[in-house]
Amino acid sequence: MVRAMTKSPVALGKEALRVAKKALPAYSSPFSPKVFTQHQLFAILVLRQFFRTDYRGVVQLLCDFSDLRAALDLKKIPHYSTLCYAEQRLLKKGLLSDCWQSSSSGQPNAA
Repeated sequence: MVRAMTKSPVALGKEALRVAKKALPAYSSPFSPKVFTQHQLFAILVLRQFFRTDYRGVVQLLCDFSDLRAALDLKKIPHYSTLCYAEQRLLKKGLLSDCWQSSSSGQPNAA
């Protein structure tokens, strides 16, 4: 099956959010602070790969582009460490593919 490619970060963010809602629970634990859903964090991590930037870079992009924040329904912008921990958690649970990790040179990008 051939998938359409997009150059739009907003469209990609919306699609990543939609896919994450089907595949992930909203929160990783009943005791999560419930500030960001796993769906939102996953979509941000997809955007990080799209922009080929580090955690701090994608946080800055979210600060600069209100359209991205609106597409992901973000009330706040996560700290870069939140993204790092979310990626490690999703990799550990096997919810991100091996090719995701290999695109990060075998290790999640350090901020």
